[in-house]
Amino acid sequence: MTQRAPSLFVSHGSPLLVLEAGPAHDAVCALGAEYRSQAVVCASAHWETASPRVGASMQPQTIHDFYGFPAELYRQRYTTTGDVALAGRVASLLREAGFPAEIDPDRGLDHGAWVPLKLMYPQAGIPVVPISVQPGRDAAWHLRLGAALRGLRDEGVMILGSGSATHNLRDLRMPPDDDPPAAYAAGFDDWLNAAVEAGDREALTGYLTQAPEARRNHPTPEHFLPLLVALGAAYDPRGRAVHRSFAFGTLSMSSFVWD
Repeated sequence: MTQRAPSLFVSHGSPLLVLEAGPAHDAVCALGAEYRSQAVVCASAHWETASPRVGASMQPQTIHDFYGFPAELYRQRYTTTGDVALAGRVASLLREAGFPAEIDPDRGLDHGAWVPLKLMYPQAGIPVVPISVQPGRDAAWHLRLGAALRGLRDEGVMILGSGSATHNLRDLRMPPDDDPPAAYAAGFDDWLNAAVEAGDREALTGYLTQAPEARRNHPTPEHFLPLLVALGAAYDPRGRAVHRSFAFGTLSMSSFVWD
């Protein structure tokens, strides 16, 4: 009997997460040791489209969608395979749920996908199917999108949302320091953890009005939406934090699992 795969949300932080040891780096590595799956469907904050798209490349390229980082980061590759049949199933499930999903045969893996996956599964032996988020749609849309994929978990397919628990890049402290995080970011992170643990779908889909200083923590929505995909794929909405820390003063690295 196939073991049910988890639904996960990972805060991927800076692309340097893949190179620099630290609490968040170690926590993402540990997820790979704890959770295995037959395949991964990954909703990344860094693939934004007007309507859902599903990557179906058999050998997805490593996309270096960032600039100004050390040369070593651009030499990183994640040479996993895709899964065309699974991509087709994902698209079909989304269409059955009323989403105008399309297949993209050429889409690679952006750093929101390959950075956490390279830490979790460095041997790259698990096929990955990327899916996009739609910042022009609301949180409830992404909750339904995740729900459409929930049944795949019973076939051993992990649903992975990759974004950021908070994401105000304008307030980052450069270089990073060990001071306590900004109060507004810490308050949002505490609220988020409490809402996830309570399984409060209503609060999480209404985060823009219910969370403290939501728009300051998420000036744009794309890094929060993958959490809604992961929550939507949960059978029991009550999740638990698998890691909590801060980077750069305002960037929460909180990550959650729904078993």
